[in-house]
Amino acid sequence: MNFFDVAKIELHCHLDGSLRPSSVLDLLRKKGLDGGINEDNIGELLKVEGDCDSLVTYLEKFDLPLIVMQDAESLERLSYEVFEDAYRENVAYLELRFAPVLHTREGLGQDEIIASVISGMNRAKSTYNIEGNIIVCCMKNLSEQAAIDTINAGYKYLGKGLVGVDLAGPEDEGFAQKFINAMSLARNMGYNITIHAGEAGSGQNVLDSIQVLGAQRIGHGVNLYQSEKAYKLVKEKNINLEVCPTSNLQTKAVKALEKHPAIYYYINGISISINTDNRTVSNTSLTDELDMVGKVLSIDMTSYKKLYESAVEASFADKETKDKLINRIRRII
Repeated sequence: MNFFDVAKIELHCHLDGSLRPSSVLDLLRKKGLDGGINEDNIGELLKVEGDCDSLVTYLEKFDLPLIVMQDAESLERLSYEVFEDAYRENVAYLELRFAPVLHTREGLGQDEIIASVISGMNRAKSTYNIEGNIIVCCMKNLSEQAAIDTINAGYKYLGKGLVGVDLAGPEDEGFAQKFINAMSLARNMGYNITIHAGEAGSGQNVLDSIQVLGAQRIGHGVNLYQSEKAYKLVKEKNINLEVCPTSNLQTKAVKALEKHPAIYYYINGISISINTDNRTVSNTSLTDELDMVGKVLSIDMTSYKKLYESAVEASFADKETKDKLINRIRRII
């Protein structure tokens, strides 16, 4: 089937990993930081090409984008452009995530940073037929207090474009124990919670993310199968796994698409959504991801509709938006 033409839902997309190379170059030039960087090499500086030996190596591609994401105007522009690019491939709803703490180098407060990204999203939503929300990431390699600061900064934007919190970055075993108080605070404030787990770490990390931290969705969850308790819990609670096929191949979370555990999860009735993770770093689109997975799973229009509706159900959108998204796919199919 032609996945480009149908409405799509994306729940796991990082702002700083999804920037247009031309925009990064433009902003570098405006800052006078483009020495040796031009149209010919900007792409290779932002995208994973050839061999990538791990998640840590993959994450190095975020260093350059972060240089130009330190002022309100740039953040607004770049957020707008990600939504615009998503709209152009018929994405009906996008949850865009980013870590405000990484954008404070030039003096912006985290609340100003969040406001700028929401503003860019809202401008895109007013221009194009796309719905969306923002998720703030707390970084696992920083302190719990840093996570609490981000959660507090975002509180006034909850329900006003901000809907959730994430724990992202390098994945150590047992990381959940470090963030118990932060995620408890987030839950009490009304944040939805999705957590990167089971990507470079074990299935136990998935279990802890759900039981200890209250995760409603899991980012990646590749290694869910390693924990029988986690597997049962994910299935019983209908917890969506935000699967990112190309990214998982690049970070060596899986060796081959045909051996991706998500195939087994999908066949056995676990809720999954298909996502890009990082459109630019992984050099992909949601259409590309669905094309890959669609061929392996022989997804037809009927099964795609179920996949789409499952993603809508798992989204952090309000009921009105969910109903709108469901009606959109029912009109098409």
